[in-house]
Amino acid sequence: MTEGHKPKLLEQLRNEIKRRNYSIRTERAYSDWVKRFIFYHDKRHPKDMGAPEVQQFLTYLAVERKVSASTQNQALCALVFLYREILNMDLGILENLQRAKRPVLVPVVLTREEVKALMAHLSGLHWTMAQLMYGAGLRLMECVRLRVKDIDFGYKEITVRHGKGHKDRRTMLPEVLAEPLRLQLEKAGQMHAQDLTAGFGEVYLPYALARKYPNAVKEFAWQYVFPSENRSTDPRSGKVRRHHIDARSIQRAVKKAVRAAGLNKQASCHTLRHSFATHLLENGYDIRSIQELLGHSDVRTTQIYTHVLNKGGSGVVSPADTFLG
Repeated sequence: MTEGHKPKLLEQLRNEIKRRNYSIRTERAYSDWVKRFIFYHDKRHPKDMGAPEVQQFLTYLAVERKVSASTQNQALCALVFLYREILNMDLGILENLQRAKRPVLVPVVLTREEVKALMAHLSGLHWTMAQLMYGAGLRLMECVRLRVKDIDFGYKEITVRHGKGHKDRRTMLPEVLAEPLRLQLEKAGQMHAQDLTAGFGEVYLPYALARKYPNAVKEFAWQYVFPSENRSTDPRSGKVRRHHIDARSIQRAVKKAVRAAGLNKQASCHTLRHSFATHLLENGYDIRSIQELLGHSDVRTTQIYTHVLNKGGSGVVSPADTFLG
Protein backbone atom coordinates (compact mmCIF):
# COMPACT_ATOMS: atom_id res chain seq x y z
CA MET A 1 0.00 0.00 0.00
CA THR A 2 1.44 3.39 -1.01
CA GLU A 3 1.79 6.17 1.53
CA GLY A 4 -1.41 8.19 1.85
CA HIS A 5 -3.47 5.54 0.07
CA LYS A 6 -6.76 4.83 1.81
CA PRO A 7 -8.09 1.35 1.09
CA LYS A 8 -11.46 1.10 -0.60
CA LEU A 9 -14.49 0.04 1.40
CA LEU A 10 -14.41 -3.67 0.54
CA GLU A 11 -10.66 -3.77 1.09
CA GLN A 12 -11.16 -2.24 4.55
CA LEU A 13 -13.85 -4.83 5.24
CA ARG A 14 -11.61 -7.74 4.21
CA ASN A 15 -8.66 -6.40 6.19
CA GLU A 16 -10.74 -6.10 9.37
CA ILE A 17 -12.12 -9.62 8.91
CA LYS A 18 -8.58 -10.97 8.49
CA ARG A 19 -7.40 -9.02 11.53
CA ARG A 20 -10.09 -10.72 13.60
CA ASN A 21 -9.05 -14.13 12.27
CA TYR A 22 -12.47 -14.86 10.77
CA SER A 23 -12.54 -17.65 8.21
CA ILE A 24 -12.12 -17.03 4.52
CA ARG A 25 -15.70 -18.27 4.07
CA THR A 26 -16.91 -15.45 6.31
CA GLU A 27 -14.77 -12.97 4.41
CA ARG A 28 -16.28 -14.01 1.10
CA ALA A 29 -19.84 -14.12 2.42
CA TYR A 30 -19.67 -10.69 4.09
CA SER A 31 -18.05 -9.11 1.02
CA ASP A 32 -20.74 -10.58 -1.21
CA TRP A 33 -23.58 -9.28 0.97
CA VAL A 34 -22.10 -5.78 1.11
CA LYS A 35 -21.79 -5.72 -2.69
CA ARG A 36 -25.38 -6.93 -3.10
CA PHE A 37 -26.55 -4.25 -0.67
CA ILE A 38 -24.74 -1.54 -2.63
CA PHE A 39 -26.06 -2.72 -5.99
CA TYR A 40 -29.60 -3.00 -4.64
CA HIS A 41 -29.46 0.70 -3.77
CA ASP A 42 -28.12 1.74 -7.21
CA LYS A 43 -24.47 1.77 -6.14
CA ARG A 44 -24.89 4.37 -3.41
CA HIS A 45 -22.07 4.41 -0.88
CA PRO A 46 -23.08 2.81 2.45
CA LYS A 47 -21.91 5.88 4.39
CA ASP A 48 -24.65 7.84 2.63
CA MET A 49 -27.24 5.32 3.79
CA GLY A 50 -28.28 3.87 7.11
CA ALA A 51 -30.88 1.86 8.99
CA PRO A 52 -33.80 2.56 6.60
CA GLU A 53 -31.85 1.28 3.59
CA VAL A 54 -30.55 -1.75 5.49
CA GLN A 55 -34.07 -2.56 6.64
CA GLN A 56 -35.42 -2.17 3.10
CA PHE A 57 -32.78 -4.54 1.69
CA LEU A 58 -33.30 -7.19 4.35
CA THR A 59 -37.08 -7.02 3.95
CA TYR A 60 -36.63 -7.41 0.19
CA LEU A 61 -34.62 -10.58 0.80
CA ALA A 62 -37.38 -12.04 2.99
CA VAL A 63 -40.46 -10.93 1.06
CA GLU A 64 -39.41 -10.96 -2.59
CA ARG A 65 -36.41 -13.28 -2.65
CA LYS A 66 -37.97 -15.53 0.02
CA VAL A 67 -34.61 -16.42 1.52
CA SER A 68 -34.34 -18.55 4.63
CA ALA A 69 -34.06 -17.02 8.10
CA SER A 70 -30.41 -18.07 8.34
CA THR A 71 -29.59 -16.40 5.01
CA GLN A 72 -31.28 -13.16 6.02
CA ASN A 73 -29.49 -13.26 9.36
CA GLN A 74 -26.12 -13.69 7.63
CA ALA A 75 -26.84 -10.63 5.48
CA LEU A 76 -27.80 -8.69 8.62
CA CYS A 77 -24.58 -9.71 10.38
CA ALA A 78 -22.52 -8.62 7.37
CA LEU A 79 -24.14 -5.19 7.23
CA VAL A 80 -24.00 -4.63 10.99
CA PHE A 81 -20.29 -5.52 10.86
CA LEU A 82 -19.77 -3.06 7.99
CA TYR A 83 -21.49 -0.16 9.71
CA ARG A 84 -20.18 -0.79 13.23
CA GLU A 85 -16.59 -1.82 12.51
CA ILE A 86 -15.75 -0.06 9.24
CA LEU A 87 -17.98 3.02 9.06
CA ASN A 88 -18.32 3.56 12.84
CA MET A 89 -22.05 4.06 12.47
CA ASP A 90 -24.75 2.66 14.75
CA LEU A 91 -27.73 1.20 12.92
CA GLY A 92 -29.78 1.09 16.09
CA ILE A 93 -32.82 -1.18 16.31
CA LEU A 94 -34.43 -2.17 13.02
CA GLU A 95 -37.97 -1.99 14.37
CA ASN A 96 -39.87 -2.45 11.11
CA LEU A 97 -37.70 -5.21 9.68
CA GLN A 98 -39.76 -8.06 8.28
CA ARG A 99 -38.00 -11.26 9.29
CA ALA A 100 -37.85 -14.35 7.14
CA LYS A 101 -39.86 -17.12 8.74
CA ARG A 102 -37.79 -19.70 10.53
CA PRO A 103 -39.44 -23.07 9.85
CA VAL A 104 -39.65 -25.68 12.57
CA LEU A 105 -37.91 -28.63 10.95
CA VAL A 106 -37.52 -32.14 12.23
CA PRO A 107 -34.05 -33.42 11.27
CA VAL A 108 -33.68 -36.25 8.80
CA VAL A 109 -32.46 -39.31 10.69
CA LEU A 110 -31.32 -42.69 9.40
CA THR A 111 -32.07 -45.93 11.18
CA ARG A 112 -29.15 -48.12 12.20
CA GLU A 113 -29.88 -50.40 9.25
CA GLU A 114 -29.86 -47.42 6.87
CA VAL A 115 -26.55 -46.16 8.26
CA LYS A 116 -25.08 -49.63 7.75
CA ALA A 117 -26.39 -49.73 4.17
CA LEU A 118 -24.94 -46.28 3.43
CA MET A 119 -21.53 -47.16 4.88
CA ALA A 120 -21.42 -50.31 2.75
CA HIS A 121 -21.22 -48.07 -0.32
CA LEU A 122 -18.30 -46.01 1.00
CA SER A 123 -14.66 -47.00 1.21
CA GLY A 124 -11.25 -45.73 2.22
CA LEU A 125 -10.98 -42.10 3.22
CA HIS A 126 -14.66 -41.36 2.64
CA TRP A 127 -15.73 -44.30 4.82
CA THR A 128 -13.49 -43.09 7.66
CA MET A 129 -14.80 -39.53 7.46
CA ALA A 130 -18.44 -40.64 7.30
CA GLN A 131 -17.89 -42.90 10.30
CA LEU A 132 -16.42 -39.95 12.22
CA MET A 133 -19.51 -37.84 11.54
CA TYR A 134 -21.79 -40.67 12.61
CA GLY A 135 -19.65 -42.23 15.35
CA ALA A 136 -18.41 -39.00 16.99
CA GLY A 137 -21.12 -36.53 15.98
CA LEU A 138 -18.75 -34.24 14.06
CA ARG A 139 -20.01 -31.57 11.72
CA LEU A 140 -18.71 -31.76 8.16
CA MET A 141 -16.13 -28.97 8.50
CA GLU A 142 -15.08 -30.18 11.96
CA CYS A 143 -14.23 -33.51 10.38
CA VAL A 144 -12.47 -31.96 7.40
CA ARG A 145 -10.39 -29.61 9.58
CA LEU A 146 -9.37 -32.22 12.15
CA ARG A 147 -5.67 -32.03 13.04
CA VAL A 148 -3.30 -34.81 14.05
CA LYS A 149 -2.76 -33.53 17.60
CA ASP A 150 -6.50 -33.58 18.34
CA ILE A 151 -6.85 -37.37 18.15
CA ASP A 152 -6.07 -39.06 21.45
CA PHE A 153 -5.88 -42.83 21.05
CA GLY A 154 -4.97 -43.33 24.72
CA TYR A 155 -8.09 -41.66 26.12
CA LYS A 156 -10.15 -42.61 23.05
CA GLU A 157 -11.34 -39.09 22.45
CA ILE A 158 -11.30 -36.37 19.82
CA THR A 159 -10.93 -32.68 20.58
CA VAL A 160 -12.88 -30.38 18.29
CA ARG A 161 -11.14 -27.00 18.05
CA HIS A 162 -13.02 -23.80 17.22
CA GLY A 163 -16.28 -25.52 16.36
CA LYS A 164 -19.49 -23.62 15.73
CA GLY A 165 -19.48 -20.49 17.89
CA HIS A 166 -15.66 -20.76 18.17
CA LYS A 167 -16.04 -23.31 20.96
CA ASP A 168 -13.82 -26.29 21.78
CA ARG A 169 -15.28 -29.59 22.94
CA ARG A 170 -14.38 -33.24 23.37
CA THR A 171 -16.18 -36.23 21.92
CA MET A 172 -15.52 -39.95 21.78
CA LEU A 173 -13.18 -41.77 19.41
CA PRO A 174 -15.08 -44.87 18.24
CA GLU A 175 -13.07 -48.07 18.65
CA VAL A 176 -13.99 -49.12 15.13
CA LEU A 177 -12.06 -46.10 13.85
CA ALA A 178 -8.86 -46.52 15.86
CA GLU A 179 -7.03 -48.65 13.28
CA PRO A 180 -8.33 -46.79 10.17
CA LEU A 181 -7.26 -43.49 11.72
CA ARG A 182 -3.79 -44.84 12.56
CA LEU A 183 -3.41 -45.88 8.92
CA GLN A 184 -4.65 -42.48 7.78
CA LEU A 185 -2.11 -40.73 10.01
CA GLU A 186 0.65 -42.88 8.52
CA LYS A 187 -0.39 -41.78 5.04
CA ALA A 188 -0.62 -38.13 6.13
CA GLY A 189 2.82 -38.45 7.74
CA GLN A 190 4.34 -39.76 4.52
CA MET A 191 2.86 -36.86 2.55
CA HIS A 192 4.19 -34.40 5.11
CA ALA A 193 7.69 -35.92 4.96
CA GLN A 194 7.65 -35.61 1.17
CA ASP A 195 6.57 -31.97 1.45
CA LEU A 196 9.40 -31.19 3.86
CA THR A 197 11.92 -32.82 1.54
CA ALA A 198 10.57 -30.72 -1.33
CA GLY A 199 10.96 -27.52 0.69
CA PHE A 200 7.32 -27.14 1.75
CA GLY A 201 5.48 -28.69 4.69
CA GLU A 202 3.84 -25.62 6.22
CA VAL A 203 0.20 -25.75 7.30
CA TYR A 204 -2.25 -22.94 7.95
CA LEU A 205 -2.50 -21.97 11.63
CA PRO A 206 -5.34 -19.77 12.93
CA TYR A 207 -5.41 -16.96 15.49
CA ALA A 208 -1.83 -15.80 15.00
CA LEU A 209 -0.51 -19.14 16.25
CA ALA A 210 2.06 -19.07 13.45
CA ARG A 211 3.64 -16.00 15.08
CA LYS A 212 3.35 -17.39 18.59
CA TYR A 213 4.74 -20.81 17.63
CA PRO A 214 6.91 -20.17 14.56
CA ASN A 215 8.06 -23.81 14.32
CA ALA A 216 4.57 -25.29 14.64
CA VAL A 217 3.67 -24.67 10.99
CA LYS A 218 5.94 -27.53 9.95
CA GLU A 219 5.31 -29.89 12.84
CA PHE A 220 3.35 -33.02 12.00
CA ALA A 221 1.09 -32.60 15.05
CA TRP A 222 -0.47 -29.52 13.47
CA GLN A 223 -1.06 -31.08 10.05
CA TYR A 224 -4.52 -32.05 8.87
CA VAL A 225 -5.64 -35.65 9.39
CA PHE A 226 -7.23 -35.58 5.94
CA PRO A 227 -4.81 -33.61 3.75
CA SER A 228 -5.47 -32.72 0.15
CA GLU A 229 -3.74 -34.80 -2.50
CA ASN A 230 -2.17 -31.67 -3.95
CA ARG A 231 -0.52 -28.56 -2.56
CA SER A 232 -2.20 -25.23 -3.30
CA THR A 233 -1.61 -21.50 -2.89
CA ASP A 234 -3.19 -19.89 0.16
CA PRO A 235 -5.43 -17.09 -1.22
CA ARG A 236 -4.62 -14.82 1.72
CA SER A 237 -0.89 -15.27 2.30
CA GLY A 238 0.14 -16.48 -1.14
CA LYS A 239 2.11 -19.33 0.44
CA VAL A 240 2.08 -22.79 -1.10
CA ARG A 241 0.73 -25.26 1.45
CA ARG A 242 -1.06 -28.57 1.71
CA HIS A 243 -4.57 -27.78 2.82
CA HIS A 244 -7.22 -30.21 4.02
CA ILE A 245 -9.36 -32.26 1.67
CA ASP A 246 -12.16 -30.39 -0.13
CA ALA A 247 -15.41 -30.83 1.80
CA ARG A 248 -17.27 -31.28 -1.48
CA SER A 249 -15.43 -34.56 -2.01
CA ILE A 250 -17.03 -36.27 1.00
CA GLN A 251 -20.38 -34.57 0.30
CA ARG A 252 -20.46 -36.07 -3.20
CA ALA A 253 -19.39 -39.48 -1.91
CA VAL A 254 -22.15 -39.57 0.72
CA LYS A 255 -24.76 -38.40 -1.76
CA LYS A 256 -23.71 -41.14 -4.17
CA ALA A 257 -23.78 -43.74 -1.37
CA VAL A 258 -27.31 -42.68 -0.37
CA ARG A 259 -28.52 -43.32 -3.91
CA ALA A 260 -26.60 -46.59 -4.23
CA ALA A 261 -28.09 -47.84 -0.93
CA GLY A 262 -31.59 -47.09 -2.21
CA LEU A 263 -32.42 -44.78 0.71
CA ASN A 264 -35.56 -42.73 0.11
CA LYS A 265 -34.51 -39.94 2.44
CA GLN A 266 -32.95 -36.54 1.77
CA ALA A 267 -29.81 -37.60 3.60
CA SER A 268 -26.49 -35.73 3.67
CA CYS A 269 -23.32 -35.57 5.75
CA HIS A 270 -25.19 -33.68 8.47
CA THR A 271 -27.76 -36.47 8.60
CA LEU A 272 -25.03 -38.68 10.05
CA ARG A 273 -24.62 -36.23 12.96
CA HIS A 274 -28.40 -36.19 13.46
CA SER A 275 -28.39 -39.98 13.50
CA PHE A 276 -25.55 -40.01 16.06
CA ALA A 277 -27.61 -37.93 18.50
CA THR A 278 -30.85 -39.82 17.96
CA HIS A 279 -29.29 -43.25 18.36
CA LEU A 280 -27.62 -42.18 21.60
CA LEU A 281 -31.01 -41.06 22.93
CA GLU A 282 -32.50 -44.37 21.87
CA ASN A 283 -29.73 -46.12 23.81
CA GLY A 284 -30.80 -44.30 26.96
CA TYR A 285 -28.05 -41.70 27.30
CA ASP A 286 -29.14 -38.48 29.00
CA ILE A 287 -29.73 -35.43 26.90
CA ARG A 288 -27.22 -33.25 28.79
CA SER A 289 -24.37 -35.60 27.91
CA ILE A 290 -25.45 -35.60 24.27
CA GLN A 291 -25.66 -31.81 24.35
CA GLU A 292 -22.00 -31.62 25.40
CA LEU A 293 -20.91 -34.13 22.76
CA LEU A 294 -22.68 -32.12 20.05
CA GLY A 295 -21.43 -28.77 21.32
CA HIS A 296 -24.89 -27.19 21.65
CA SER A 297 -25.07 -24.06 23.83
CA ASP A 298 -28.73 -24.62 24.65
CA VAL A 299 -30.26 -27.98 25.55
CA ARG A 300 -33.37 -26.94 23.61
CA THR A 301 -31.38 -27.38 20.42
CA THR A 302 -30.60 -30.94 21.42
CA GLN A 303 -34.19 -31.67 22.40
CA ILE A 304 -35.28 -31.64 18.76
CA TYR A 305 -33.94 -35.18 18.52
CA THR A 306 -36.60 -36.43 20.93
CA HIS A 307 -39.15 -35.70 18.19
CA VAL A 308 -37.85 -38.48 15.98
CA LEU A 309 -37.68 -41.25 18.55
CA ASN A 310 -40.00 -44.19 18.01
CA LYS A 311 -41.90 -43.36 21.19
CA GLY A 312 -41.66 -39.58 20.92
CA GLY A 313 -40.51 -37.22 23.62
CA SER A 314 -43.38 -38.12 25.97
CA GLY A 315 -43.67 -41.82 25.22
CA VAL A 316 -47.13 -41.48 23.65
CA VAL A 317 -48.55 -44.59 21.95
CA SER A 318 -50.76 -44.12 18.88
CA PRO A 319 -54.45 -44.95 19.46
CA ALA A 320 -54.37 -46.95 16.24
CA ASP A 321 -51.75 -49.25 17.75
CA THR A 322 -53.85 -49.61 20.90
CA PHE A 323 -56.97 -50.41 18.90
CA LEU A 324 -55.25 -52.93 16.65
CA GLY A 325 -53.56 -54.52 19.64
